[in-house]
Amino acid sequence: MNFKRNTAELLSALTGIDVPTLLPLIEVPPKRDMGDFAFPCFSLAKTLRKAPPVIAQDIAGRFPLQDGIARVEAVSGYVNVFLDAEAVARETLRSVASAGSRYGASDEGQGRVVCMDYSSINIAKPFHIGHLSSTVIGHSLYRIYGFLGYKPIGINHLGDWGTQFGKLIVAFQRWGDKDAIEAGGIKELLTIYVRFHDEAEKDDALNDEARAAFKRIEDGDPEALTLFQWFKDITLRDVGKIYDVLGIVFDSYAGESFYNDKMDRVVDELEKSGLLVLDQGAWVVNFPEKDHMPPCLVRKADGASLYITRDIAAALYRKEHYDFYKSLYIVAYQQNLHFKQLFRVVGMMGYDWAKDMEHVAFGMVSIEEGTLSTRSGRVLFLQDVFEKATEKALELIEEKSPDLENKREVAAQIGVGALVYGTLSASRIKDINFSWDRTLNFEGETGPYCQYTHARACSVLRKAETLPAEVDYAELSDDYAQALIKLIAAFPEAVQRACAENEPFVVTRAVTEIAQAYNKFYFEQRILDAPPSTRAARLALTDAARQTIANGLYLIGIAAPERM
Repeated sequence: MNFKRNTAELLSALTGIDVPTLLPLIEVPPKRDMGDFAFPCFSLAKTLRKAPPVIAQDIAGRFPLQDGIARVEAVSGYVNVFLDAEAVARETLRSVASAGSRYGASDEGQGRVVCMDYSSINIAKPFHIGHLSSTVIGHSLYRIYGFLGYKPIGINHLGDWGTQFGKLIVAFQRWGDKDAIEAGGIKELLTIYVRFHDEAEKDDALNDEARAAFKRIEDGDPEALTLFQWFKDITLRDVGKIYDVLGIVFDSYAGESFYNDKMDRVVDELEKSGLLVLDQGAWVVNFPEKDHMPPCLVRKADGASLYITRDIAAALYRKEHYDFYKSLYIVAYQQNLHFKQLFRVVGMMGYDWAKDMEHVAFGMVSIEEGTLSTRSGRVLFLQDVFEKATEKALELIEEKSPDLENKREVAAQIGVGALVYGTLSASRIKDINFSWDRTLNFEGETGPYCQYTHARACSVLRKAETLPAEVDYAELSDDYAQALIKLIAAFPEAVQRACAENEPFVVTRAVTEIAQAYNKFYFEQRILDAPPSTRAARLALTDAARQTIANGLYLIGIAAPERM
């Protein structure tokens, strides 16, 4: 039973206000003695021409005490609803036990396709800490949408086109060593790429060479294309290791180069619709004055296309190929203007589905040394971060659980969990300054804390050996049990909210609060050595907490070890 929705439905019958309007108005009081839900009547005062306390008194007096509701009180303009503790425990724990790994899931998506453009690494450039946000936010949303019945399509829109490939060809031909690059991978490619920029500052003719080399790629020169493909293969081999660690599989790796033969259509459509305007030799789309946006440059004076030309082509392809219900772009807020222009141009072209495209923006990532820069070589390789976090976790395991099986595997799950949690532990729009101290601190509200809570619940259940067949839910009426149960009951709503807001942090917060509540319950209440009836109920609650934490960790892309 969704107790909040049930309360809203009962209030709707009494007030005439529809349920969707009521739901966000219903509050959860800060103290249990103030009720489980509170409905403020102040917004009704003007319409009903009565004082809020009078309205609250009238609603409370007529409120039906159905199953699950113990009593209703009117206090200072609020209608306070007190749920029946036994009913809440019964309905919640039975729901978790019945649904298992699907607890919190639904079929609201009904198979509708949601395209998700995320991670989108650049070929021949390192997978560094700056790519982590897009990657893990996108991966979490992929799982959340799938959990709610949508059909997510994960797209890695590779940055595999542009003058940087000409620079790499020149750098490789001048200073590269094939065996060294095969062995060193992206790091070795980065070394020659950085060297190119250092040398180009002293000799600008290198930039002309790079432009000529890229032109050879565009013209289909066999040697240039072979090197271009080799750079891609080396990159995908290396970044594939990162995706394997994170448990990510993409449905499409169609990058910028995939749309090269699809851009003429974009230009033709813009021209036929009268949107394309010649401005100082370049072709642009002007926006209405009310949009307050500069012109959108579609084709340069020399005939070269731009990112947005390929993005328009990609949008048309994705709609026709996938027929998406939504198309999400998980990209930093630095690109806000780009996506505003993209969506507006597609809409001006007459495609009403432009309204279904959404920029899921997130904050920028910096390191203690300053802004990340591939050209200067100031990057922090994600592989190095994973390895360091794993080593720290392994040290702790050796100290606290030296006999643990699969120590390195669990250490990797903990280290990666710390990194992912750190990225998803706050609203995605916030900037992140990467700190080794924070990343390697596994105390407090962290991924390892939630993982350890899951392992603790597993340990209790292992010692119990069997789960009870019969449960007296009245045994779970104490404050610690009820606080935990209500958080578990609210989990499905948290998943739905995370989806509606494209905000994985909502699930992260819900999992953390359940872990905290379980630990309080664990320390304050006897479980295994409690009287039989109480023991049975508390074991059932432990299992519900374990399952819900596991489900939440899955949705944010973190493993749930059973032993730590």
